[in-house]
Amino acid sequence: MPSQTPDQQTARVEDPALLCGRGRFLDDLDPLPGTLTATVVRSDHPHARIRGVDLSRARAHPGVAAVVGPEEVAEALRPFPLSVKTPMDYYPAGTDKVRFVGEPVAVVVAADRYTAEDAGELVRIDYEPLPAVVDVRAAMDGDAPLLHEAAGTNVATDRTFDFGDVDGEFDRAEHVVRGEYSFPRYSSTPMECYSVVAEWRDEADGPSVTAWANFHGPFSMVPVLAGAIGVPASRVRLVVPPDNGGSFGIKAGIYPYVALLALASRHAGHPVRWTEDRVEHLLASSAGSDRSMVFEAAVDSQARIRALRVDLVDNVGAYLRPPEPSTLYRCFGNITGAYGIEAVHLRSRAVVTNKTPTGLNRGFGGQQLYFGLERLVDETAAQLGLDPAEMRRRNLVPADAFPYATPSGGVYDSGDYPGAFELLLKNADYEALCERRRQARENGEYLGLGMAAVVDPSATNIGYVGLATPAEQRGRGKSGSTEHVRVSVDVNGTVSVLLGTVPQGQGHATVARKVVADQLGLPLDQVRPIVEMDTATTPWTVSSGSYSSRFAPLLTSALVEAAERLAATVRAAGAVLLEAEPGEVELAGGRVRLREAPDDAVEFRHAAGLVHWDPGALPEGVSARLYEEAAFTPPESKAAGRDDRINSSLCYGFVAELAVVRIDPDTRRIELTDVYTVHDAGTVLDPVLLEGQVHGALAHGLGGALYEELRYSASGQPTAATFMDYLCPTSAEAGYRLHSDHMQTPSPLTRLGAKGCGEGSSMSLPAAVANAVADALSPHGVRIDSLPLHGDVVHRLLEDAP
Repeated sequence: MPSQTPDQQTARVEDPALLCGRGRFLDDLDPLPGTLTATVVRSDHPHARIRGVDLSRARAHPGVAAVVGPEEVAEALRPFPLSVKTPMDYYPAGTDKVRFVGEPVAVVVAADRYTAEDAGELVRIDYEPLPAVVDVRAAMDGDAPLLHEAAGTNVATDRTFDFGDVDGEFDRAEHVVRGEYSFPRYSSTPMECYSVVAEWRDEADGPSVTAWANFHGPFSMVPVLAGAIGVPASRVRLVVPPDNGGSFGIKAGIYPYVALLALASRHAGHPVRWTEDRVEHLLASSAGSDRSMVFEAAVDSQARIRALRVDLVDNVGAYLRPPEPSTLYRCFGNITGAYGIEAVHLRSRAVVTNKTPTGLNRGFGGQQLYFGLERLVDETAAQLGLDPAEMRRRNLVPADAFPYATPSGGVYDSGDYPGAFELLLKNADYEALCERRRQARENGEYLGLGMAAVVDPSATNIGYVGLATPAEQRGRGKSGSTEHVRVSVDVNGTVSVLLGTVPQGQGHATVARKVVADQLGLPLDQVRPIVEMDTATTPWTVSSGSYSSRFAPLLTSALVEAAERLAATVRAAGAVLLEAEPGEVELAGGRVRLREAPDDAVEFRHAAGLVHWDPGALPEGVSARLYEEAAFTPPESKAAGRDDRINSSLCYGFVAELAVVRIDPDTRRIELTDVYTVHDAGTVLDPVLLEGQVHGALAHGLGGALYEELRYSASGQPTAATFMDYLCPTSAEAGYRLHSDHMQTPSPLTRLGAKGCGEGSSMSLPAAVANAVADALSPHGVRIDSLPLHGDVVHRLLEDAP
């Protein structure tokens, strides 16, 4: 892309409205007239049978329009279609039992929220408490309480995969290194919580539902939602407001509330609004799954990892809520990370417990995977007496190996992992850091260095979800990495760009405007980006949405394709005005000009005007069309094969990260002092926005590494339902010195060579920080195998050290 001026690089078109308080968030809007307000009555039991519900007092309360309980839910709605065939019915509210604290049991609809909440306190529910289980290993025991009796087990899916000669490599191994690790359950706590406005209409040709929600995708949830409501997907209209106060994956879990509020609207006879408060959000919205995992490495005499044995167990909470078990399989193609490992044995299990159901969270699947893999690499280096940097040097996929095929079916499209890793070490002055660490230890200080080298997948191929089902039971496979756009030119030559990616603050409109302006040779102010999603009018497909870093590789490619078609029409029209052939003209500087005589030109708007006002003047075979839709569908994103191999993402970037931590010897408080990071996300579309994504991903990674965890007591009660107990990093905790750098190895699979970069550091930093803390405490024989690492955790580890 042509270079932009500094002003053009930093001018986000989204900012003026947000900075001036003119943002259009759902709670600011009143999209449907006559809307009433709902409150959700939730279970205070982690596991209990519903013996009876008395809604009469709530229904009699003045101002109440409707109360919906378990009977109405079971009668009108169907269980959500699941990704697996295990009989674990999931409704948007408890019907026979409640299975986690915070599970909806009833909805009260009234004229205002105050009345609805007062009436909600009048709902009486007769519970029969049942034993609860929250530990994922305990849930797999034969005598564990069953959450779903029809299934006869708490294991929702259990798959085993073998790629390559795993047993042979382990038999030949010079060293075998084993590690058990656990990754915490945590959320992304967006500024704006869930919000829904839903209307059910019983019409002559059947029921329909219109819902406004701050949902960001994936839009594969639309048919799932329609299946639960019992109407065709074409009769479910989902509208997303222009502004979304963050999601980072969490708001993918809003769709059960859309179904629940639609049913409430049916009973109330009016549209119904519900906006979640922060306690509800922490208690019952969604989170990334906590994972228990075992990694084993077969290592040869040259310290090269030849094979892996991996056992992953995800705690998905009370239900396998779609799109789970995505977290287990999203990184299937890059299960070996950045390393040239030739054989893998993998067992993947999703287990239900009496916790809130899980879903997408920034970097989902990668956070968990890389914590285990990168800790294993460090522990292997320690056992072999190697520096962790040298261990990685010996195992990184070499630069001349791309495109590189992983054992599980991933195809890394481009990269120079050794080059980026060496750049990281150079920028950090690694040898000087090691000397500084030596001196600190001589002085009795706790100073540690930790690194991580990870592959950053983007443009997810949704076919990976099918891996939860054995090949012989899958039927016809699913796949996809498609994104749609619509670009049009009006009579004045202004270009409108309609995006369906449902951004959450990333700056999609800013980048889209630049891409289209570049392709059409226009100034930025002649391109108008439109960010909205209305499934009745916006082009979309089931894979659409803002998740898994799809925008840069997929949507920009679709933009290029649509702009190219428009450019051809405008060139043909301009050639008519210039009395030339279309091949003799080009678009540049807001004009159509002769290539060989640039001063001989007409304005872009005049050429567009000819198409609108004088289409008969166009050459034969040129359509009078200044309206193009494009769907970029990469052929590399195919369904899983009969051998269970799948290229689970289209593009694979790279992140090399190094963290420096200092631990206070008295308080045991961990301070992250420096972060060195190098990202390779292919072609950089906007350096300022890219750097913003790095900052944001680091903040999320820091939270998971040191602070955030949705904890539960053994009895199943949540113990972190407010910000007093659920600790998020603030600007004070994120005060580390950041040293950020970038490489560019363009992807050959996307039109601009761009890959995603919004998740990388959220996956790498937790592992790097854990490795740094392990390094700082290594003289004391302390092993790090879980996160987050609070000061009290460090205190306990040191007290229990041999």
